[in-house]
Amino acid sequence: MTGCPLLLGCDFSSAPSPRKQVVVALGRCAGHVVQLLELKRFSDLPSWQTCLVDRPWVGGFDLPFGLPRELVTTLGWPTDWLACVTHFASQDKAQLRALFKAFCDARPVGSKLAHRATDRPAGSSPSMKWVNPPVAWMMHAGLPRLLAAGAHLPAHQPLPTTNGPERVALEAYPALLARELLGGAVSYKSDDVSRQTPERWVARKNMLTALEQGRTRLDLRLKLTSAQGDTLLADATGDHLDAVLCLVQAAWGWRAHRQGHPLWGLPQGIDPLEGWILTA
Repeated sequence: MTGCPLLLGCDFSSAPSPRKQVVVALGRCAGHVVQLLELKRFSDLPSWQTCLVDRPWVGGFDLPFGLPRELVTTLGWPTDWLACVTHFASQDKAQLRALFKAFCDARPVGSKLAHRATDRPAGSSPSMKWVNPPVAWMMHAGLPRLLAAGAHLPAHQPLPTTNGPERVALEAYPALLARELLGGAVSYKSDDVSRQTPERWVARKNMLTALEQGRTRLDLRLKLTSAQGDTLLADATGDHLDAVLCLVQAAWGWRAHRQGHPLWGLPQGIDPLEGWILTA
């Protein structure tokens, strides 16, 4: 599959461990086929970051890259994206939790959390949310490491004026593609062992079949070995499958870029402070 850079999809954890790892799916794309090459797992963030700097890639990452503009302006933080996320990353989680809680406490019931413009079409959790799921902590842990790896984030940064970027990071969201593949809010995973049911295994099987057959608006078909398929089905947490969903979304972004889209398939006119979720 020449001509395509290494593609990766990342199911991220802000506090990885041997029990809950960061999972990265590596692949390439030719035409409408996404070939899964390898699944890698990381039990700590430094080893994950090392993986990011050893070669060029285009990646889809399941963590937010920006905060809601309403939150940023209310807190009086810089509205330049890089200055804002640098300030955000410089705060410890106790400070951020106190700031975010005070922001929510001052707002009426039903609209406690601020949302980005992308949240509604993507069906995603607000990037300021610090519990269930703690996506703010995912951003806090992951985004500085992506920047340190030299990643270019098209939604937030102007293109380099010289050579093209060696590493391109796109904000992915596996649940967006999963809902399309399963035809609604069908559960296919759980971290709770007692909820890792045969029904969820069937949902993973149905999703994998749909991916292999290309039954998605992304017009892409997943190719993988039987052993890889067994790994995806056996992981009842869904982390491996989520990494593959992010890989397919990254492949869609790469194809859009190859076809001349200046923002790797992201909409024109998006707010560079907030960013946008790929394929939303």
